[in-house]
Amino acid sequence: SMDGAPPSASPAGLSAFVAVSQLLGLTLLATTGAWLGRYRGGVAWHSPLQFNAHPLCMVLGMVFLQGDALLVYRVFRHEAKRSTKALHALLHGLALVIALVGIIAVFESHRAKGIPDMYSLHSWCGMAAFVLYLLQWLLGCGFFLFPGASFSLRGRYKSQHIFFGVALFILSITSCLLGITEMLLFKISDSYSHFVPEGVLANTLGVMFVAFGLVVGYVVTREEWKRPPLAEELALSMDFKTLTEGESQGSSS
Repeated sequence: SMDGAPPSASPAGLSAFVAVSQLLGLTLLATTGAWLGRYRGGVAWHSPLQFNAHPLCMVLGMVFLQGDALLVYRVFRHEAKRSTKALHALLHGLALVIALVGIIAVFESHRAKGIPDMYSLHSWCGMAAFVLYLLQWLLGCGFFLFPGASFSLRGRYKSQHIFFGVALFILSITSCLLGITEMLLFKISDSYSHFVPEGVLANTLGVMFVAFGLVVGYVVTREEWKRPPLAEELALSMDFKTLTEGESQGSSS
């Protein structure tokens, strides 16, 4: 109903799943920090500990903030679309900046220690995730945040944008799992098979990555939890479509 009816409450279960995702995400960050602090000496820039900024930044940017950016349209269901869109882009942009700091940390650390770059599967997947994520962000801003793209062009690109958003989130988590395994094999390969505390903690961290990814993925892909268009958005979109496309071919999916 168009007239000032109060917005309906969040669908049953959505708030609980979002809360679980945030709890898992914060636990991921805390566990990563605990691992680096307890077993890897902590984090410091321009020192032998500079490398440790890499996992911390990647977990914060490419996993936690990226996941939260995906949830924006489920959490802010009744706010103006433009504000929600801006927050979505801002969180992704912040994730990119933090991830870039993490990438700089690993390259500088490798250079200082004479370690070669970009030879492992983890580095290939991680760099692919970052470069494609940057491209996805630029295209998203170009199509949806700034005026200019036609209604039909936006409509055609939207499904690609959604698909690649979820795919890149999965690729980011996969890269983190590969990174955990690589770090354990480099640092504790002799004792890893004896269930030493560091190995158990890192494996538990990996399981939490999977859990976080599954919860966020479930919330984002559940059809009935999608953000309903507000009445004024429907009216605006119809006007915009009429203005830019003239008579359009019936209903498009």
